[in-house]
Amino acid sequence: MNFSVTHWQKRLDDLRVAHHVPGASLAVLADGEIHELASGLLHRGTGVEASTGSVFQVGSITKIHTATLVMRLVDAGELDLDARVVDVLPSFATADPAATGRITVRQLLSHTSGLTCDFTHDTGRGDDCLARYVEAAAGVALDCPPGTAISYSSVGYNVLGRIVEVLTGKTWDEAVRDLLCAPLGLTHTVTLPEDVLAFRASMGHLGEPGEWPDPAPSWNPLPRSSAPYGGQLCATAADIVRLARLHLDDGVAPDGTRLLGASSVAAMQRPETDTPDHWTVSSDGWGLGWTLYDWGGISGFGHDGATIGHYAYLRVVPAAGVVVALLTNGGDARHLYESLVGELLSTLAGVELPPPFAPPAVPSTVDIGSVAGRYRREGVAITVEGRAEVPWLRYEFVDGMAGLAPAIEAELVPVSGTVFAARVAGPFSGDWMPVVFATLSTGTPCVYIGLRAAPRVVG
Repeated sequence: MNFSVTHWQKRLDDLRVAHHVPGASLAVLADGEIHELASGLLHRGTGVEASTGSVFQVGSITKIHTATLVMRLVDAGELDLDARVVDVLPSFATADPAATGRITVRQLLSHTSGLTCDFTHDTGRGDDCLARYVEAAAGVALDCPPGTAISYSSVGYNVLGRIVEVLTGKTWDEAVRDLLCAPLGLTHTVTLPEDVLAFRASMGHLGEPGEWPDPAPSWNPLPRSSAPYGGQLCATAADIVRLARLHLDDGVAPDGTRLLGASSVAAMQRPETDTPDHWTVSSDGWGLGWTLYDWGGISGFGHDGATIGHYAYLRVVPAAGVVVALLTNGGDARHLYESLVGELLSTLAGVELPPPFAPPAVPSTVDIGSVAGRYRREGVAITVEGRAEVPWLRYEFVDGMAGLAPAIEAELVPVSGTVFAARVAGPFSGDWMPVVFATLSTGTPCVYIGLRAAPRVVG
């Protein structure tokens, strides 16, 4: 099917306005050609228009850049996926010495290491920022024992970024530039704020759902040490599609250069772990870096990303040779994704996205007693209890993250005996946030919110 730029430009324009998204960039690989579209404004305060050459913050899609670098080292024989991290990076440590010695590179890539997610630590702008971050993270508690469950981990990807530095002798930024951007022709992908100045750059916007948001108070407050997990990299939608195309083309760059072995490409897309939470990022499992999807028997992979006021979505359908990247700078981005990317994948690849997560019209009655209690992970305390016979959630930041944001208080509406919906709107949760109860392989009950596992500490 031929890609109609006129049709999809109108759909992007109309849906962007309908969902109060200030600006968006869209790139689609279809019929072997990359099509680029843009709509709206980069900054509602200045009125600068978005263009296909504008760069947006892509958030955790950056984890695919880091994972691809790691797999290049595996192909070169410089790294073993099942090597213990301490054997590659002797400075690596966690708050649990026994667990430290069991964590492998494969577990870091698949989010099964037990390392936590929400540890942002500013170690300055120097080239030693990642080394200092890994040192500072040594005292951070694990979400769960290594290998017992998936728990989305930004800390793990920073450790991978440091491994890249040690084995290449380059900073992570240099490795991205020299080992990915240069051979793939990613001329609009940069990792340092000063390099963003060469391009039209998007500003994030914040506001209430259903209204036009205002420019965020800061372009990007995340430190340089957050780069490998998604805090710094900016790119055009087309450059994100070009990176994904490498994985669609079995690791061969457009000029015929092999950057990844076909076996490594396949390994990254092979399921490493299931996930109890199938809704937060629409995942059906996880590979080595990639989020994996099963759309009614049609396999796909991709990743989502977010920074302050920026929300990004990448979807790949190998059987159809289709890649879609949507980058946005605020508003009801999740609804724009569901509508626009849903239409694109249906039309171009025969893929029907699952319906948005929501409780049934008539919720079932569930005894909250089996899941009630207090749950903890680094920086977060979660209380689940019955209030006037209504299941209730309290989610609050504690310890080093205390005061980061107000506590969330919400009724839990049963979807099943282990899955509940909380009316907390967000760019990835949509109108309802999934709250999923599961059990670690050790037998410890846990709750998933935002794909992070928090074990129960008081039942």
